Amino acid sequence: MSQFDLTDEQREIQDLARRFTADAITPHAAEWDEKHIFPRDTIRAAAALGFGGIYVSEASGGIGLGRLEAALIMEAMAYGCPSTSAFLSIHNMASWMIDRFGSQALRDKYLPSMVPMERMGSYCLTEAGSGSDAAALKTRAVRDGDHYVVTGSKQFISGGGENDIYVTMVRTGGDGPKGISCLVIEKDMEGVSFGARERKLGWHSQPTAQVNFDGVRVPAENLVGGEGEGFRIAMMGLDGGRLNIGACSLGGAQRCIDEAVAYTRDRKQFGQAIADFQNTQFMLADMETELQAARTLLYAAAVKVTENAPDKTRFAAMAKRFATDTGSSVVDRALQLHGGYGYLMDYPVERFWRDLRVHSILEGTNQVMRMIVARDMLRQ
Repeated sequence: MSQFDLTDEQREIQDLARRFTADAITPHAAEWDEKHIFPRDTIRAAAALGFGGIYVSEASGGIGLGRLEAALIMEAMAYGCPSTSAFLSIHNMASWMIDRFGSQALRDKYLPSMVPMERMGSYCLTEAGSGSDAAALKTRAVRDGDHYVVTGSKQFISGGGENDIYVTMVRTGGDGPKGISCLVIEKDMEGVSFGARERKLGWHSQPTAQVNFDGVRVPAENLVGGEGEGFRIAMMGLDGGRLNIGACSLGGAQRCIDEAVAYTRDRKQFGQAIADFQNTQFMLADMETELQAARTLLYAAAVKVTENAPDKTRFAAMAKRFATDTGSSVVDRALQLHGGYGYLMDYPVERFWRDLRVHSILEGTNQVMRMIVARDMLRQ
């Protein structure tokens, strides 16, 4: 990629994701939202294109792309349904962590079924008492021979109760980040249970639930990385996850700009199309300008994460904060341009308004993103 353009290969990947979205996601997303349908078959169809292992290495069965290509895919799919695109992002994060930090035996054990999404993966970090303060997590894993015995619970887990694989941060040592390790836990292991599905404002096409561990015996070979490396692994996973969730906001906001342009051209008030009013034009111009600025920053951050640049975490945090705040702001103005119709489920903007709101909270709140950026600035 040059500084200002995509390569031909990147455009082909983007076009593939856009075509899939137009055919398989956009026509059905409103029904998935209204009826709370988890579209397993559609998600597996996306995996058949390679989207279940976007940055899993080719040696492990993935398509081995970079974080910019992943962002392009997530953005394109979010144009149809941010909730479904975000679910794919979380699965990709879990698969990548196993590929990047797991042993060869662990990769062989899980990735052949995770890349095609025959088995789907969740990322388990957040707990009821440790959200932004993730290093305070309490879920404990005690070594007992060739197993770890895991006790605790995780909150707000995408895919909870439906997914088969849970890449879970557990405490194997003392307090703080250095006492945290990462284990792969399976749904069917004895002692794993789930809370009721959460009743959410948005993200209705994917289930969210608490995951509970009651003395679960997990083979020691399911350790990802070494003991005490879990927090570092979790944070590296979040660099990519933040880019993806920012990309989901870009895709959703782009859809709403397009819907607003079409609506304001057709809708007439005071004898003319509302697109002809200068106020409408100024709103649309600001929405487009802000979205393009957020997109440029996110693409630049994605390249930095792919290249393991020293400032990758700072840029991922800035891009996530800016893209998600901008996405919500753009969608809010698109809804306003629709007037009362924007508040109805007959038009897609209200769904995007609901779906994008959570992006400023998950993968680290946008307040925490500001802390990450400022601390990195002051460290220099």
